[in-house]
Amino acid sequence: MIIILLLGLLLVAIAVALVSRGLIASRLRTADTLGRIGRYGFAGPGEIQVEGLRGFVDSAASAVGLLLTTRLNLVNEARLRKLLISAGMYGTSARMLIGYQLLCGVALPVIWIWIGVAGGMSTTLVVLGAIFAAGIGWVTPSFVVQRRAENRLYRIDYAMPELIDLLVVTVEAGLSLSAALQLAGERLKGPLGDELRIVLQEQRMGLTPVQALENMVGRVPTPAVESFARAMVQGQLLGVSVGQILRNLALEMRKRRRAQAEQRAQKAPIKMLFPLVFMIFPALFVVILGPAVVSVFDALKG
Repeated sequence: MIIILLLGLLLVAIAVALVSRGLIASRLRTADTLGRIGRYGFAGPGEIQVEGLRGFVDSAASAVGLLLTTRLNLVNEARLRKLLISAGMYGTSARMLIGYQLLCGVALPVIWIWIGVAGGMSTTLVVLGAIFAAGIGWVTPSFVVQRRAENRLYRIDYAMPELIDLLVVTVEAGLSLSAALQLAGERLKGPLGDELRIVLQEQRMGLTPVQALENMVGRVPTPAVESFARAMVQGQLLGVSVGQILRNLALEMRKRRRAQAEQRAQKAPIKMLFPLVFMIFPALFVVILGPAVVSVFDALKG
């Protein structure tokens, strides 16, 4: 009976999602396009219109997220948008992420209840497991995006000294700063190259170099990027040569990167303490003291 009820609820949810997609799909696509232009001023890298099942799921998640953000105002959309920009997920809106959080928070408890009913688990275990699964399903999408954003910001910070070295060489060879940035954007790969190409695209759309660099700091709020943007802005506003400024900046960034590496190395013994005490030491005690304990018990019995 419970399985039939769950299947009925699943079919009702699919029907509601289909109706919602048919009603607001075009309006939602238009709103996403206008919002992307207002936020970024460009089409983000890797922007693809996904069709098929993935497109349907994305539309359903966006519809659910629209209900939670625009109608109910339950989630801070600006914070999630900033997190998605830091993660480089320009094709994913904040509403879509919230929708995926809600869908995962509903789907995982349903799956757990189905497994629990089919496996004959107790009602208490099924209820507690469903609550736990709902929490995990709600937190997991934002956690994945958060980890991706942290990893991407770290990669950008790590690659900044190489970018500055390239700019120093090209600027001292006679190129202007804009031409040097364009050359660096063409040569560099990875997230830092994407950010440079975004800066160049915004300049082609009419923004000044200072505004484009300030937007880059807003997308990538790391100390290295902030120092780089500050140096570039000073060079643009004061009209001074940025060659020596960039050399000093590259040296400072390498010192900072070395200090961060030393800091992580100092944290390593503390991170090793838990597996050492709770996993390695018990196994050693069993291997070393086990035979002695068995021999002592045998001697006492004899």
